[in-house]
Amino acid sequence: MNKNLSLFCKILCGAGIVLAAGCSSMKTPATSSVAVSGAAVENAVSAGGAEFAPVEMNSARDKIALARSALAAKEYEKADALATEAQADAKLAQGKANSAKANAVADALNDDIRVLRRELQRSGN
Repeated sequence: MNKNLSLFCKILCGAGIVLAAGCSSMKTPATSSVAVSGAAVENAVSAGGAEFAPVEMNSARDKIALARSALAAKEYEKADALATEAQADAKLAQGKANSAKANAVADALNDDIRVLRRELQRSGN
């Protein structure tokens, strides 16, 4: 009987260790994911995402806030999923901002070229 009880305790302890390892292994990716996504949101803000892609920026900010709340509530899978979505929204906002800035520069260059052509035509006549 003592052997059975000892075996049962070992199995129970082993299951507890496996369960604890499983829970802690999800915590680390979720924590990392939330941190990386938070940085992506900040980068998008710095790139002008709020000005050029306000819908995507608001979505990214909302999702990263929800991800942080889920992380604090130890809902690691939910936190990881929300962080991934926030990162995608932030990257989209940053891409739209970069595209809008590049278009503005291209438009300015085209305007400069038009002015130069007019000046050349005027001096050629």
